[in-house]
Amino acid sequence: MASSVDEGGDSSREGIVAGLIAYTLWGFLPIYFKIVQDVAPLEVLAHRIVWAVPFGMPIVLARRQWPDVRRAFSDRRTLALLALSAVLIALNWLVYIWAVQSGRIFQGSLGYYINPLMNVLIGIAFFRERLRALQVAAVWLAAAGVAVLTLSGGQFPAIALTLATSFTLYGVIRKRAPIGAMPGLFVETLILFPFAAAYLAHLVLADSAAFGVDDPSAMGTLMLAGPFTVLPLLAFATAARRLRLSTLGIMQFISPTLQFAIGLAYGETLTRAHVFCFGLIWIAVAAFSFDAWRSARGAEPAAAAVARPARRAAGDRV
Repeated sequence: MASSVDEGGDSSREGIVAGLIAYTLWGFLPIYFKIVQDVAPLEVLAHRIVWAVPFGMPIVLARRQWPDVRRAFSDRRTLALLALSAVLIALNWLVYIWAVQSGRIFQGSLGYYINPLMNVLIGIAFFRERLRALQVAAVWLAAAGVAVLTLSGGQFPAIALTLATSFTLYGVIRKRAPIGAMPGLFVETLILFPFAAAYLAHLVLADSAAFGVDDPSAMGTLMLAGPFTVLPLLAFATAARRLRLSTLGIMQFISPTLQFAIGLAYGETLTRAHVFCFGLIWIAVAAFSFDAWRSARGAEPAAAAVARPARRAAGDRV
């Protein structure tokens, strides 16, 4: 597990670089959706699914993960879990594409800031986890931020809450599916592929598709949805193997911060309610990150004490 990885030497540096690549690519993703602004969100989603399959297949084969894919399709429980997670991630992608194209990047950013705090609430509700003091403070600050935006700004953050909830539930379901990140995404896109391909075929037959052989530039731009979907996840999977969960937990705030900056660059209106809301969210994020860092530091001596007898026993067996 990522939490048990020793962050030392080359492995740590590779993990940090991979994590930065993943979260930076996710952070700049709104620019791509703005470039394809004239294409309907549902059509962009269909392209994202369709082109992720041929781009993901050689990666799965190169990483020798095809047996994982076969096992997923042969196990009914795993396949059912991945079918449900596929629906949730498709909903998440669709809402985010629509949010960016309709000039609501701030709400998208807010959703991914809230997401780790939503994970905490899921842990309480479904796994009977107990909150530490700073986690309680972070959750209340985030709730206050959402309340400020709703009451003072007159804007209920439905997009942000939908993104945070769908991605949190997606993560819970994926944890229950015995499959890695990359082969899991590949199976999810294979499940969604027939529906996405059928929708694109319908658009072509109705002569209402945004792409065509007579417009290779538009076609090439939409095909980029495949690598923009797969590459960040591949980098994230690499980082997850080399870094502690606490480190990843802190790095995940890179994406919404970049998205927020992109929203400013595209001229979205930053109201006083937005300032108060994001201010409270950023304080919550700082508290959450500090708590994760402190918890990881406290766990290190105990883990080392457990590891020492195991190493001595292994030495005796040799």
